[in-house]
Amino acid sequence: MRFERREHRPLYLLIVTPVVAVIAALALAGILISIAGAPVLDAYWRILTGAFGSRLSATETLTRATPLMLTGLAAAVAFRARLWNIGAEGQFYLGAIAVAAASSKLLGNLLPASILIPLLLLVGAIAGMVLILIPLWLRLRFSVDEVVTSLLLNFIAVLFVSMLIDGVLKDPLAFGWPQSQSVSDHAMLPKLIARSRLHIGFAIAITLAVVVHFVQSRTVFGMQSRAAGLNPGGAVFAGVPLGRTLVKVACLSGGLAGLAGAIEVMGVKGYVTTDLSPGFGYAGIVVAMLANLNPLGVVFAAIFTATMFVGADGMSRGLGIPTYIADVTVALSLLTMLIALFVTQYRIRR
Repeated sequence: MRFERREHRPLYLLIVTPVVAVIAALALAGILISIAGAPVLDAYWRILTGAFGSRLSATETLTRATPLMLTGLAAAVAFRARLWNIGAEGQFYLGAIAVAAASSKLLGNLLPASILIPLLLLVGAIAGMVLILIPLWLRLRFSVDEVVTSLLLNFIAVLFVSMLIDGVLKDPLAFGWPQSQSVSDHAMLPKLIARSRLHIGFAIAITLAVVVHFVQSRTVFGMQSRAAGLNPGGAVFAGVPLGRTLVKVACLSGGLAGLAGAIEVMGVKGYVTTDLSPGFGYAGIVVAMLANLNPLGVVFAAIFTATMFVGADGMSRGLGIPTYIADVTVALSLLTMLIALFVTQYRIRR
């Protein structure tokens, strides 16, 4: 028996394998639920109803999915070009604090909302770009592994944000609680549904997923980034400017992660704290892998991940089992998805 790389991957295989991977993960997690003493089908039904059983829960799930879509897109764009951006968490925080600083110190009351909101989103995206260019420069200049540098920059970025919100950006009205000054009211993103937290950032994330899909599949830059990921040496031989292409990919990836932080502040929180993200940057990697690095698939993978996290609370209250089951299920989904990707790339020969 040997493994042989497929020369062509059928479309049905690319569609079916992620679905099978998720079903397998749910089946494996069901064993743990059963060990915990709860009925498996009832537990999953409670997760579903906890995430979409009411208007409030549905809007909360989609609100939770919004930053996951953007950080998932950031990881998918970078990984497809073999730029291993593990720093989306730090880029998320830097985009968030840049928006808070620009709104409270520079632009808050000077511009109308129609100009201020797009400008602040751009500021957040640029902040994320700046952070990812550091590990890329180290890779291109000194051949330093960007996995290590981008990961370590996450901790530096969070500590930098902590310093700012305990210092120059500290809100004097927060009664000593470490948080930044609030974003001005007319810089907050409009709500998609009244009396809910679901904001226009959700529509922005879906629009960007469509745009990224178009760029990757229909433009020269998209072809160059795919070529850089498939075979860097062959891409250079074919005339692809590898360094310039990676810089563009890095700016797109870091910009999406920084934009996620900006949207979370402007759409939900209104200010920055060190617990602003429950791990959106790291979860974005899982979302990207579940989507097989497909920008459109990222939308559904983000909603699935958000469903597990939000619905797990209802399951835990109703059945008395730990909410960590949701974390285990998402992790198992990643593992089964990696196996599914292997199956799509290789076949078994006698």
